[in-house]
Amino acid sequence: MNTQFIRYTLGNILMILAGLMLLPLIVSVIYQESWVNIASFLGTSLVTLVIGFALSRTKLHRRTFYAREGFTIVSLSWILISFFSAIPFVLSQQIPSFIDAFFEMASGFTTTGASILLDVEVLSHSMLFWRSFSHFVGGMGVLVFALAILPKAESSSVHIMKAEMTGPTFGKLVSRLSSTARILYFIYFTFMMITLVCLYLAGLPFFESILLAFGTAGTGGFGVLNGSIAPYDSFTVEMILSIGMIIFSINFNLFYLVYIHQAKRILKSEELRWFLAIIAIAVLLISINLISTSYGVSNAFRDSFFTVASIISTTGYSTALFDHWPLFSQLILILLMFVGGMAGSTAGGLKVSRILLLVKIGWAEIKQTIRPNRVVAIDYEGRRIDSKLANTVLSYLVVYIIIFIVAVLVISLETPNLLSSFSTVAATLNNIGPGLGIVGPSQNFAHFSPFIKIFLSFIMIMGRLEIFPMIILFAPNTWLKRY
Repeated sequence: MNTQFIRYTLGNILMILAGLMLLPLIVSVIYQESWVNIASFLGTSLVTLVIGFALSRTKLHRRTFYAREGFTIVSLSWILISFFSAIPFVLSQQIPSFIDAFFEMASGFTTTGASILLDVEVLSHSMLFWRSFSHFVGGMGVLVFALAILPKAESSSVHIMKAEMTGPTFGKLVSRLSSTARILYFIYFTFMMITLVCLYLAGLPFFESILLAFGTAGTGGFGVLNGSIAPYDSFTVEMILSIGMIIFSINFNLFYLVYIHQAKRILKSEELRWFLAIIAIAVLLISINLISTSYGVSNAFRDSFFTVASIISTTGYSTALFDHWPLFSQLILILLMFVGGMAGSTAGGLKVSRILLLVKIGWAEIKQTIRPNRVVAIDYEGRRIDSKLANTVLSYLVVYIIIFIVAVLVISLETPNLLSSFSTVAATLNNIGPGLGIVGPSQNFAHFSPFIKIFLSFIMIMGRLEIFPMIILFAPNTWLKRY
């Protein structure tokens, strides 16, 4: 274990975080907020900078590292970032409890959107900005952001990208890893700015447009108003956000194909076709179900489209109390929570690519059972899938189910029924935010005990990092010099 490089990297990450805290500090000055808010960000930024600088001064005997160090760096970075980012809320007393503040920022950076706040609108502009800005940074990945701005990135940094980027596989866009990170963030930032401009032109205040654009880009879902998106009551705003949430749930590698003038290759994406088909089928089924319960036709399609886009993208914005919808519609939404967006996007969930591969693996197994002597090949995205990738997908599913069951058992200690326990874990492990029952769109997570809040905070981080980095962090063998 190269602990020296781990300390060095964590130090750089904390210094970057200290610099990012200057943005809400500027917002606080612009809106002439109290000196307590200004001091909260300034003081936390300085402390974070000093600690980060001290760690980064670690003398390095070697810069190379492997998957074990990469997973450890990523896991510790997300925990430390959530920890230090929570401090301004506590110092300003806008979230007096540190555990609550830690939960809020873990939810923010993991782009979950689950909240313990009973009244969002009482927060100052700077705190609202910091809360939503965490979505933007966490959406593409904190470490990907660091790789994009650091002057040099070692070739072994691919282990960091693999640990943080979503999906069963990872591929560089270009030969240099730092260049890949910059391209990804250029595409990401461009779409975020387009969303911001569209929301502003739709009539929203500029500040609220920024925050909602952050939430949409990171598929996070922190709102500015207590009723999420419903108080705006604007068809235009809802369509902008719906389309935006879907766009940010698409694999960014496909956008890169447009960037290099190879847009025709997008049509060959099997995962994209499945993703769009799932959205269309879900909207159609929920709309029909709602219409059958005296829902107006136009409102049924409007609410179902926005809600499906919000849930499958794991954003969590809401315009309707979908926990009051018919059971059939609620079950479809629960299924969408597990499906999530495409690999290589800012969305959470199992990912469409894994679902597609699981279907193909299952179908191949059926064929093999019928004709045992037959060799059944599995093709995905125009290439043959080897047994190693198939085993990786199946192993992930098994570990995911085990973690999910254990989490449901723990959460059941403080929930009144199975639906609430199940949807609480589904909403946090899949980084969605609102669920059903006591964590529905009109509820929040404030009623849980401190222990459960800490537990769910780590579940959110585990879900964002796709489980294995967090397991490796706490595995006893990880910290041994030799296996």
